[in-house]
Amino acid sequence: MVDSVFMAELSWPEYEAKVKAGAPVFLPLGATEQHGPHMAMNVDVVLPTGVCERVAREVGGLVAPCIPYGCKSMPRSGGGEAFPGTTSLDAHTFSLVIRDVIRGLGRDGVRRIVLVIGHYENMWPSVEGLDLGLRELRRDGIADMQAMRLEYWDFVRRETLDRLFPDGFPGTELEHASLLETSLMLLLRPDLVEMDKVPSDGPAQFPTYDIWPTPRGFGPASGVLAVAHGSSAEKGQWLMDDHVALITAAVRKEFGL
Repeated sequence: MVDSVFMAELSWPEYEAKVKAGAPVFLPLGATEQHGPHMAMNVDVVLPTGVCERVAREVGGLVAPCIPYGCKSMPRSGGGEAFPGTTSLDAHTFSLVIRDVIRGLGRDGVRRIVLVIGHYENMWPSVEGLDLGLRELRRDGIADMQAMRLEYWDFVRRETLDRLFPDGFPGTELEHASLLETSLMLLLRPDLVEMDKVPSDGPAQFPTYDIWPTPRGFGPASGVLAVAHGSSAEKGQWLMDDHVALITAAVRKEFGL
């Protein structure tokens, strides 16, 4: 028997047995998006999947395959679509993918699902996808699915942020490819991080609005929106400890685990 929290690594009978036993399913919602010259483009897949894996082990859950394409990258939170390799879905398409996955999981017997956002722009389209999926399940007579939707980066203690940013936290949007994500990648996939390539053209100075077409020089040319210098696996562990403890507590509370 395969002992894994990853749904895709199980045989269908093993998966069926875990679902019948009431295992909650975690669905990471990622992206294929630039993360500066020093990191791979799968950061938004690696990080939410890593968080989901650890929380699933705590609560007896399963981790569904991460959706690797996200809603379109925006200049003020992800650098934008102009960077080569950033490959995105329209918001409508993204929401329909989530709808279909939720519908399939529900028909398998899954009754607790947690959508874990790993890409900033996925936040609101995921709400639509979740609503559509639950609506279709209700139409099919399945009305008892419980669902949570969260951004893993919200689950950090204030004292941890103060420890990481003694001069003040710049905010989640500007942390794209910066200290937080780079430190977590150094913890989870150091082989995909090249610290000698960390740029120094940030932090970004954006207006409080978006503009089309995006003007040249609107954001840092590197795509790193704040500062990645000083990142470390130790800091990544501080973050991961908070993410896992706080998300685990929330899941146990809401699902009665």
